[in-house]
Amino acid sequence: MNHDELLYIRLYNQLLTLHALKEPRDVVAHMGAMQSQTLEMAKWAIGSRLQNYTAKNITESLNRGDVIRTHILRPTWHFVAAEDLRWMYNLSYPRLKPVYRSYSKMLGADEAVIYRYIPLVEELLSGGRHLSKQEMGDALTRKGVLLDDNHLSLLLSFAELEGLIVNGELDGSRQTFTLLEEWVPRTAPLSREESLGRLARKYFSSHGPATLQDFTWWSGLSITECRQAMEMIRPDFIREKINGRECWMPGNLCTPPTDHDLALLLAPFDEFVVSYKDRSEIIEETHYGKVITKNGIFSPTITLNGKIIGSWKKSIKKNIPQITLTFFGNVPKKTIRLFQPEIERLEKFYARS
Repeated sequence: MNHDELLYIRLYNQLLTLHALKEPRDVVAHMGAMQSQTLEMAKWAIGSRLQNYTAKNITESLNRGDVIRTHILRPTWHFVAAEDLRWMYNLSYPRLKPVYRSYSKMLGADEAVIYRYIPLVEELLSGGRHLSKQEMGDALTRKGVLLDDNHLSLLLSFAELEGLIVNGELDGSRQTFTLLEEWVPRTAPLSREESLGRLARKYFSSHGPATLQDFTWWSGLSITECRQAMEMIRPDFIREKINGRECWMPGNLCTPPTDHDLALLLAPFDEFVVSYKDRSEIIEETHYGKVITKNGIFSPTITLNGKIIGSWKKSIKKNIPQITLTFFGNVPKKTIRLFQPEIERLEKFYARS
């Protein structure tokens, strides 16, 4: 398998070519989890994988609780399908807790005091309430708990870590918090072994061809756990050496033929870019720093047949979204024209309805 074939199979498995899924929840469930920094832009990570959806439609899915936004896997924001939240949380907790304890030490916070305030968070949100961070801070102040912004964030992070809260409905552009037990229906519990196997199956089905190192990076799990998980799914997946690396992909892979270029504008932190430890197939080393900074900030990217050739940005003029493309070098006009339908799709996605 050459680079072009690998990229096309990834595009297909990541739902960036034709597929039959219709709803945001179905897309997120297929992907397992989708990194979702910068919420408004992250909505496009889902929208780019669906036909004729708008940012408003993605908001509606979040507000119904079909898709949940929370910290999971690595200690960063992700979209997760509601039915996958609990078992995935149980996998993540042992790896995330030391990270949050480190944050607490950096702020000089007393972890025991933070935990003493968590019942107040539950009290404030009980009864189906959805409150923003600012509203939570104001309510705590009225109860005599004075926290600066960093310590309020830490309290909410620990409440989320302990499975008490998740993000709830959007209040305009403001994200709220609500109680997990009241927002997300319970599902049948899975053993840790069952959860490991399910996570590996989701990852390699939606992100393959990918390596053990890619899965370890994406999942936040130990390499031992990842090996264990991959052994569970071995019979249903094929393996192929690509550039000296063993890549796993679904055994029932059936990608439709393509006879045209695939021009895409991907969201910042899109799974097609962020979910692999080795990104050498998608971007040349000389351009790496133009879209991925040393401190881990991923820009929106322009991709042609799976290879990153530039970045884009969105601006608003007279309440109308406008998309601007910046290519790495001189690009033929015929190539630039390939992106016009994608620009129109993006502008329609963010247009006010």
